[in-house]
Formats: sequence, C-alpha cells, structure tokens
Amino acid sequence: MNPLVLTIIISSLGLGTILTFISSHWLLVWMGLEINTLAILPLMIHQHHPRAVEASTKYFITQATASALLLFASATNAWTSGEWSLIEMINPGSATLATIALALKIGLAPLHFWLPEVLQGLNLTTGLILSTWQKLAPFAVLLQLYPSLNPNLLIFLGMLSTMVGGWGGLNQTQLRKILAYSSIAHLGWMVSILPYSYNLTQLNLILYIIMTSTTFLLFKTLNSTKINSISSSSSKSPLLSIIALMTLLSLGGLPPLSGFMPKWLILQELTKQNLIIPATVMAMTALLSLFFYLRLCYATTLTMSPAPINMLTSWRTKLSHNLILTTTASLSIFLLPITPAILMLMS
Repeated sequence: MNPLVLTIIISSLGLGTILTFISSHWLLVWMGLEINTLAILPLMIHQHHPRAVEASTKYFITQATASALLLFASATNAWTSGEWSLIEMINPGSATLATIALALKIGLAPLHFWLPEVLQGLNLTTGLILSTWQKLAPFAVLLQLYPSLNPNLLIFLGMLSTMVGGWGGLNQTQLRKILAYSSIAHLGWMVSILPYSYNLTQLNLILYIIMTSTTFLLFKTLNSTKINSISSSSSKSPLLSIIALMTLLSLGGLPPLSGFMPKWLILQELTKQNLIIPATVMAMTALLSLFFYLRLCYATTLTMSPAPINMLTSWRTKLSHNLILTTTASLSIFLLPITPAILMLMS
C-alpha cells in the first residue's frame, strides 16, 4: 500500500477514536464511530482476495446497522428529554437500544456472529487492529453511559459472551477464529463488571489489549494461521515458543501470570455484590476457554512439526528484534505481583 495512503488511513483511525473519547454530544460520538469504521475498511480489503472482500462487506453491514441503531437511540432520547448530551440518557428504552448497538459494534454474544467470520478473512496485522484498537471507541461510550444502563442486561450479555466464547473456540483449528472467540469471552468479563466497578473494566480492557497484541504479534512473527502450522514453532525459535506458551496461559487466566489479575478481581467484586450465580457461571466458562488455550500450548511447545528435520543442527529462522513484542510479552506475563500498585493507580 502507498505510504501516503497508509498514513491517511492510520491518522483517520486515530482521529475517529480520539473524537469519540473527547465528545460529550451524541452526534460527535456517532461521527467518531463512523470515521473509525470507514478508516479500517481499506486496510481490510487491500489484499484483493475473495475472503477479504467478504469479511469487509460483513464488517461494513454490521457496523452500519449498529451505527444506525445507536443514532436512533440517541435521537429518541433527545426527542423525549430534549438533551443531546451523552451522559443525559434518561429514557430507559433508548439506554437499552444503545447497549444493544454497542454490543453489536464490539461483538458481544448473542450479536457476535460476524466477528469470527470477519477476523478469519483478514491478515494478522489488520486482525490485531480490529481486535484491539477498534474496541476502544465503543468502550469509551460504554464507560460514560454505564450509570444509565440496565445492570441485568449487561450481566446477561456478559455471561452469555463468556459461555459462547468458551464453547465456540473448542472445535476450531484456525488461530484467528480461536482469537475471535477469546475476544468474545474477554469482552463478556469486561461488560459483566461494568455496572459495579468501571475501574475493573478499564483494567481488564488494558490487559486484554496487551495480551491479544502479544498473541497476534507472535503468530505474525511465526507466520502461523493454523494449529498445525504453529507446531513447527519450537524448532524455528524455542524462545518464541516459550513466550507464546506463557502468553496463552496468561490469556487463559492462570496464576501467577498477568491474565489472572482481572479474573480474580472481577470474581471478587461480583461476590461482594452477592452475584454468586453469575460469578460461578463465569468461573466455570473460564475453564472452557482455558481448554483451547491449553490445546494451543500443547501444539506450540509439546508437539513436533509434521515434517521434522532429521539433522544434527536444526534449522532456525533468523528473527528480527521486535521492541513492541518484547514489551507486550513482558507485560502479559509479569504484572500480577504489582496488582496493589495498579489498583491504587486505578482508584
């Protein structure tokens, strides 16, 4: 892609997200979300492959539907209350519609069907942007709206997302689809705790972005898109396969890794709020997600490639030093001991 065009597209992605962050008027928020959607479409479609075209079309239709629903919700609220301010969401019907529209935008169950299919049609770099950066703007709106939203609806969407994210990833062999279902499950955890502790939602979102970025960058470095292709990573680069193992276990939420921190704190907060059943269901569905992370770990570090090299000196890929991957991998693995300091900063 032309560097000038790429610069304009990346700038537009940043502009759309920042506009949504700083806006308090519904129309400006809607404009920011639209700029965000339109800016990523050229990145999705530039491969000129039928799968990429299909993914771009599905993404555009889904996001356009969510934007129209969000605009309708804000217009209905303005009609009944006379206010276009984001935090003046007085009408409960408009608040419910806005919740559903934002759930469709980020891919919460039961409005998640587009996410695995779209992610499967993209390359790993665009998939990384879709799974991380594109979640920021809708979550910025949710974090401002949460006092007006129905907590029961958010708990229902969160529980359903953790269940769908766990069950859906079990029989997948494509890494991008596994990461899509992982994303759905993590989004469920974030939305469940939103009405009770928005600080934990922010913490979970930051850690999710760090861990998902690490995973996508690792798969891109290893040039892997399927489980059977990742099995050769241990012969290509033993160090990267160990980092992949630790990052995947962190995504699964195993102690003493960083991914355990948000799950532990969210379950603790749900228990404090006497939401024992949602906490139990979400803890059980975390085991489902952990199963397919363990499948990936097994394929990455404990299996040989289908065509092993029978030589005394094994062939290794010469890997370039990647500062971003090093930083995100370190944060994905080592943050748990400083949990009290993070909580103090977040409060």
